[in-house]
Amino acid sequence: MLVTTTNTVEGRRIVEYKGLVAGEAILGANLFRDLFASIRDIVGGRSGSYEKVLNDARQTAVAEMTDKAARLGADAVIGVDIDYETVGTNGSMLMVTACGTAVKLG
Repeated sequence: MLVTTTNTVEGRRIVEYKGLVAGEAILGANLFRDLFASIRDIVGGRSGSYEKVLNDARQTAVAEMTDKAARLGADAVIGVDIDYETVGTNGSMLMVTACGTAVKLG
């Protein structure tokens, strides 16, 4: 499945719009506490553990989005936007959302 942030696919024609698709992943507060407690691998001000968890959450959200697009019969998801937002009491959780438009290419 082709996934792009652009609204077109170069060299391909969009023949049908299947609809909006989205995927979400939510990380709980305990995860953050565990991460901050174990941040011993900080190099240059970056935490490899924290980045890995965020990357995994993003991949989960994108996979969920593309699965929904495939069930609609789409070949691609265009105009993809990935957002990170805190939710819950006092921002105790992080939500990663990926959304875009599922399309059939010609």
